[in-house]
Amino acid sequence: MPAAFSLAVYTPAEMDEIDRQAAKITPVATLMEAAGWAVARAIKQRFKPCRVLVLCGPGNNGGDGYVAARYLQQAGWPVGVAALAAPTGPAAQAAARFAGVHVPFSVAEVQRADLVIDAVFGAGLSRPVGGPVADVLAAARRVVAVDVPTGIDGATGQVRGMAPKAELTVTFVRFKPAHLLYPARESMGALVLADIGMPQSVLRQCPAQMWHNLPGLWCLPVLSPESHKYTRGVVSICAGGVMPGAARLCAGGARGAGAGLVRLAAGQAAPAYRLGAPGLVVDDAPLERLLEDSRRKVWVCGPGLTEEEVEAALPALVAAKRTILADAGALSAYAGRPEGLRGVSVITPHEGEFTKLFGAPTPDPVAAVRAAARLLGAVVVLKGATTLIAASDGRVALNTHATPALGTAGSGDTLAGIIAALLAAGMPQWDAAAAGVWLHGEAGLQAGAWPLAEDLEAFLGAARVKATQAQNIFMKDNAISILPGGSH
Repeated sequence: MPAAFSLAVYTPAEMDEIDRQAAKITPVATLMEAAGWAVARAIKQRFKPCRVLVLCGPGNNGGDGYVAARYLQQAGWPVGVAALAAPTGPAAQAAARFAGVHVPFSVAEVQRADLVIDAVFGAGLSRPVGGPVADVLAAARRVVAVDVPTGIDGATGQVRGMAPKAELTVTFVRFKPAHLLYPARESMGALVLADIGMPQSVLRQCPAQMWHNLPGLWCLPVLSPESHKYTRGVVSICAGGVMPGAARLCAGGARGAGAGLVRLAAGQAAPAYRLGAPGLVVDDAPLERLLEDSRRKVWVCGPGLTEEEVEAALPALVAAKRTILADAGALSAYAGRPEGLRGVSVITPHEGEFTKLFGAPTPDPVAAVRAAARLLGAVVVLKGATTLIAASDGRVALNTHATPALGTAGSGDTLAGIIAALLAAGMPQWDAAAAGVWLHGEAGLQAGAWPLAEDLEAFLGAARVKATQAQNIFMKDNAISILPGGSH
């Protein structure tokens, strides 16, 4: 596993523990000084000098705001500070060093400002924002948020009461779930992750269980001069007699992602699949006979299948102890009884399928997908604006590398084929799912504004090249190798 220091995502509770451990090495005031300077620097890089009002809460988030105010004032910007309440602890020290203008925490003062820095509450907020605080924040025309916009639950990405929409959010050390999850992501604006000198030894003592899904989190298989179709892996797809397009799209995804051989188990429907299917092997033999081939380790079950076809195929695959990716029809077939999917390796539901299987996701989507993965003992890929990839051991990757244009019929079938190809090439299940989701997103981005599902497979080769390039750069920048579950 390549190092992934900058890819780790910590919950607010985990960051609180990191802060407590760091205070034993580096004074909180020192880290606060670096955080406020990072906020001021980001603002100067993106905005012209203007009238700034810094809204400061009483805690460390407010302390960061006082420091940012001081640095902007020193740079010649007209700055005022409005305190929600008297600062405490290290924030009081930061407040004492700001010698500028103090104004009331009011709607009128916000309306006079060209730019408002929201340093009221950070990601650890535990109650809804309402009343005068909400009114003051709502009056701001342009907002820069410190850590997260006030009102955002840093752990779940939910909005508690109200939250202003920031043009820029500056956070520190590592992202929190809310920076990547919707609906919070819509309130963040541009995201800046600032290094404030957090001791690396502290991060190593606080293992992450969540990561931003980017190359460097996983390694794609590399071809050698001796590679051939069986070392690259065989992907077998259960192909139904009613909706052949889905199996074809799945096959295209597998081939585009690098599978050495793709075979469709079509049974009596085989003649229809053999028309215009170059590069595919279409089998008409009974599934039981096909499973006798030990080289066919990875199977996709679900795309284009009816519930009856799923119930005829999936138990046989499970009994044969194959690596199984279940999608589409396989998920519908076991709606309300997810235990029927035990024995599969990966499932790839969208929110509707997830709800039918496990019930509606709770306001904490990470907890929901982790629970589903534990229940099945499988990797669960919950597709959406941010796709969540959860392993049964609690690891979660958050994928934001995609385009809304992927929300089209058949796109999920292509994704199933991509992940299956990576499984067949020998990648571990969670890594294959995370890498497959990223490659799918990159193919969508390269395919243009309005790609069709059948367009995506043509861009998967270029997506793999880009992933490998990014992975190599990341590994060079992060020379230390750490296993998943260690500090990233």
